[in-house]
Amino acid sequence: MREIALHLLDIVQNSVTAGAAHVEIGFALAADGMLTMTVKDDGKGMSPELLERVRSPFVTTRTTRKVGLGIPLLMQNAMASGGGVALESQLGVGTTLTATFNTASIDCLPLGDLAQTMATLIMGSPDRPDFTLTCASPAGKMDFSTAQVRAVLGPEVSLAEPDVVRWMQQSLTEEIEPILGGIMR
Repeated sequence: MREIALHLLDIVQNSVTAGAAHVEIGFALAADGMLTMTVKDDGKGMSPELLERVRSPFVTTRTTRKVGLGIPLLMQNAMASGGGVALESQLGVGTTLTATFNTASIDCLPLGDLAQTMATLIMGSPDRPDFTLTCASPAGKMDFSTAQVRAVLGPEVSLAEPDVVRWMQQSLTEEIEPILGGIMR
């Protein structure tokens, strides 16, 4: 994968598949250039045995293929930049993945189009789960919540409506750019 946002897309899809009702996504850029990406869900979680093995590309819970490259590739890209990946999970509670990247490293992937990635996630799962996104850096902080958007739009308007998706993507771009813009491309 060529962007951190594409890793996010893959990791959050795991949360959706795990039946999460809520997925919290966070990006924090420290003054020293370390970027922390966190994905926390309340899905079905993983057994201790699966949690131990999930870092291997030859482990997946999918029945359509025999390899699972998402977490191993994320780990490889994070470590190449001088960062790493931590995973916590508990059956029936959920999973938290934390990945760190040293954005000063020549080997650090660009963040990519985070607003487009969020719009894609929401459009692909407009009813469930609810997503929250928090981005923070020395330049500021922003928060986004699909629950808040639903409350304003009401139950009769789908988050997958093209005008709604376009509005969310534009709004997210305007909010994210001043905070994380230096690492996006």
